[in-house]
Amino acid sequence: MMEITELQKIGVGLMGFGLFFLLFGMMLYMDAVLLAFGNILILSGLAVIIGLRRTFSFFFQKPKLKGTSFFLGGIVIVLLKWPLLGMLLEIYGFINLFRSFFPIAFGFLGSLVNIPFLSKMFQKIGDTSSVV
Repeated sequence: MMEITELQKIGVGLMGFGLFFLLFGMMLYMDAVLLAFGNILILSGLAVIIGLRRTFSFFFQKPKLKGTSFFLGGIVIVLLKWPLLGMLLEIYGFINLFRSFFPIAFGFLGSLVNIPFLSKMFQKIGDTSSVV
């Protein structure tokens, strides 16, 4: 089993605070300062968790340059206090960056139906809708 270092735990904390600030910034009607702070914390947390070299090599692979440019460009636009446009660019870049990961994630979510508790819950939902 792989051991998690103290530095990686700090990185997870940075990413958690970054997600908190992003969500809080969105709830406060796209507050540019909170969104920018969240973006910086998430990127720094990612760099601390997987390392600077791996982070750089992930973002700057040739097939992912389009997604990287939109994602990092969106962060720059948020830093320039255009939060709505910046977040839209970031979302588009995020989708382009992680396009190959989505089928794996959806496959995992589909396999959650095999968990007994969820299977029973889905059966009850199915039974109540067929009674009508």
